[in-house]
Amino acid sequence: MMSTSTESRTALTWKLLPAGLLSLSGVPLFALGNDFLGYALVTASIVTAVFIDPRLMRHLALIAAGMVTISLVPLNADLSIEHMALMGGALALAVLVPWLVSRYLYDEKIIKFPVNTGRPWPLAAKLYLAGVVALGYFILPAYLIRTGVYHNWPDASDPSIFWRLFLGVNSVGIWDELFFICTTFTLLRQHFPDWLANLLQAVVFSSFLWEIGYQAWGPLLTFPFALLQGYTFKLTKSFTYVVSVHLLFDFVLFLALVHAHNRDWLPIFLY
Repeated sequence: MMSTSTESRTALTWKLLPAGLLSLSGVPLFALGNDFLGYALVTASIVTAVFIDPRLMRHLALIAAGMVTISLVPLNADLSIEHMALMGGALALAVLVPWLVSRYLYDEKIIKFPVNTGRPWPLAAKLYLAGVVALGYFILPAYLIRTGVYHNWPDASDPSIFWRLFLGVNSVGIWDELFFICTTFTLLRQHFPDWLANLLQAVVFSSFLWEIGYQAWGPLLTFPFALLQGYTFKLTKSFTYVVSVHLLFDFVLFLALVHAHNRDWLPIFLY
């Protein structure tokens, strides 16, 4: 396996062309719902990468496989058992296929999901978790209610929908870190500086979040969040930590969604 030297990770390289095309394909695939343009950009990305860097092509193909897989199912908050099973299966394949191909076909150990790193979280990391909850408390209710995007998620007044919404929000949050951070960001870091790899993954990350409901001025929230998650993973090298950040934020999201649909419930928010 080729090492990621400083020279091989320069930003000024033709490799940015296919990587940029793949990153941009997330906008029509997820945010715009234009599969034809999205698949055209994916194809152009892989074809150009063949002539620029075969190793890059192999890694972009792994990311593309995951993106195409999840583009084949509706990405919305339909909480029917059938849709949850279909979407859950697609999300699982989008992570498993790149990992299996990378590990057993490419014979690489690049994609990892480090859970037990053996390093305790410092005080700054614990304070950051508290800060995430505070930011979610002040930002999410105002965003959801003032824009009306909370209607993109179902009313959870029914007990079965309540728990399905809780499960769905948290499951997608975990998957985001598995695919966009541990897979996409990690593979792109093999070829580009961390900051550039992070920008590329954040475009796809925020495009995906748009389709699942974070619309209106949502990208002003989701794009910085995606960047912070990539940077946090770089610093901590811990899947457990970035998932903890995401799940805390999503827990506030869940409570805010419940309140948005039923204003008498959880009257604890300011907006």
